[in-house]
Amino acid sequence: MEGKNNIMYEQYWGLKEKPFENTPDPRFLYRSPQHEEALMRLLYAIEEKKGAAILSGEYGSGKTVLSRVLLDSIDPNKFQVAILTNSKLPSLEFLREIARQLGDTTLPEKKVDLLNNLNDILSRNASINRHTVVVIDEAQLIEEREVFEELRLLLNFQFNNQFLLTLLLLGQPELREKVNRIPQLRQRIGIRHHLVFLNEVETGNYINHRLKTAGKKEEVFTKDALKVIYDYSKGCPRMINNICDLSLLAGFGRKIVKIEEDIIQEVAKDLKEW
Repeated sequence: MEGKNNIMYEQYWGLKEKPFENTPDPRFLYRSPQHEEALMRLLYAIEEKKGAAILSGEYGSGKTVLSRVLLDSIDPNKFQVAILTNSKLPSLEFLREIARQLGDTTLPEKKVDLLNNLNDILSRNASINRHTVVVIDEAQLIEEREVFEELRLLLNFQFNNQFLLTLLLLGQPELREKVNRIPQLRQRIGIRHHLVFLNEVETGNYINHRLKTAGKKEEVFTKDALKVIYDYSKGCPRMINNICDLSLLAGFGRKIVKIEEDIIQEVAKDLKEW
């Protein structure tokens, strides 16, 4: 029954798919000026083989989906990428997971052997003009200072004129605080960008962009409804998605043509109570 309702939901609004899923689908990235700036900086860090870069931002501000867009835009023949999403691993397991994703099938127990293997992989990639990129998502959740120390030491893998890998750290604002407490690591990070929530105009553009991407050409939300969405969400994309998704469901249930502010008020109130 639930699957049938989902299909009817999409058909009712003339959508090919759900437009407000909280998943990192690159197709749905709304390229606000600050997101474009972040993409430019991170792409520069990768293509120019910089040592490390940080992308920070409030929860739900679009860091993960932006990183997926970034990685989709680089040539896999020129770059090998490891993406770590479990940032709570102990330091040795952290290194083992990086090595595993980069193709190490032996994964030795001793750290010195593991680091030697990583050095071999990075050097081999560099010898065929293939750069290595390591992405750490939700890096603010790293609990052990030793993990940050290991990441800093990875930046010692370099030739005289270039780093052998680029480290991208993605996380919430407290990530910056953790990195700043380690001067040796902070000094290695030459590129930084911080995402803030969308403003009111961007919120409306974000909503209409996602609807259009999902196949809806006409506007669904009235201007007053968009304003209320912004008032409740404060421009947080994840919260915008939640409000809009439930509003489309409510609108479908009532068989209305456009989403007015009264529905947004009801949905937002329900979400707030939870």
